[in-house]
Amino acid sequence: MKKISVIFILPDLETGGAERIVTTIANHLSRDRFEPKILLLRKQGGYLNFLKKDVEIIDINTERIRHSLKPILGEIYRRKPDIVFSGFGEVNAYLAMFIKLFPRTKFIARETNVVSQHVTRKEIKFFYNFYNNYQKIIAQSDDMMHDLVDHFNIKKKKIVKINNPVDFDFINEKLEGSVKPEGFKYNYKNVVAIGNLSGRKGFDNLLKVFSRLKNENILLHILGDGKDKDVLLQMKDFLGLKNVIFHGRQDNPYQFLKFADLFILSSRYEGFPNVLLEAGACGTYSLANNCPGGINEIIQHQVNGEVADIENYDNFSQRVMNVLQENHNRDAIKNSIRSRFSKNIILDKYEKVLIDLVGK
Repeated sequence: MKKISVIFILPDLETGGAERIVTTIANHLSRDRFEPKILLLRKQGGYLNFLKKDVEIIDINTERIRHSLKPILGEIYRRKPDIVFSGFGEVNAYLAMFIKLFPRTKFIARETNVVSQHVTRKEIKFFYNFYNNYQKIIAQSDDMMHDLVDHFNIKKKKIVKINNPVDFDFINEKLEGSVKPEGFKYNYKNVVAIGNLSGRKGFDNLLKVFSRLKNENILLHILGDGKDKDVLLQMKDFLGLKNVIFHGRQDNPYQFLKFADLFILSSRYEGFPNVLLEAGACGTYSLANNCPGGINEIIQHQVNGEVADIENYDNFSQRVMNVLQENHNRDAIKNSIRSRFSKNIILDKYEKVLIDLVGK
């Protein structure tokens, strides 16, 4: 039986959510049925080291997404894959316009965010007029699915909801022999937040919350880098937050999650936040801002976490205090995530969509 050839498209394999998910899917698709390849605009990023050797990398060596269309279309024409799986919002948008040039190839877009919240530039919004050209669109959460239908007139029958998978084997491997990270103090409660330092992730609100907690024995560890780093550092100094530590981007964030007393998700919106899943996979309780993007699909109240409005700074800071005074069952937290989002459960759903699409 001829294998189904799938080309996944990403800008690179830097350590972000979309990159992690596509790497997981490509690594674990059944090799009896599928032949996965990954097309990258730039062959770089930390996840290159975790990609299995039998996944061919197609490097088109293009810096800008807007300049990538011609080489992407050229590779699709030359290789004639059964399926093209675009896994990054901006690439999805540009590619939508050209799908009908390839009637024998099926196209899937995996959205990465609640689009109406994330896409603000008119020139990119224009391309969403062609989004119904995709044979299937993967939405990670109910919020994302409803947003595509309500704001972009996407046909509901084209949308398949598949949550993100968690690779427990990968995480446990990264945690082998792990010790408390530098900066963690034994006589303090250690709170962790992770994400790109941009407005979307809401770290400005988190710092305002911690301005109410600066006299408590609580350390806030922020992992990540991004364009708002300098502004956030200035804000930290202005608020006098000596107990907030910016660690930058970390190759192994899981050791921070494992030893944290609490994980906080402060985002203004999400797609389906991997880091919230990964905190649970490490057995760490979460407190999440009540924002669009599947938060309430992940959080099981007072089992693996809880949800509150972060812009109510006084209330949120009190919730932080309350949670840190409680004991939480780490095994119950892990099982809450494993029973719903383990990679085997989610990959079965992806394989079904791919097989149904080509009718094999």
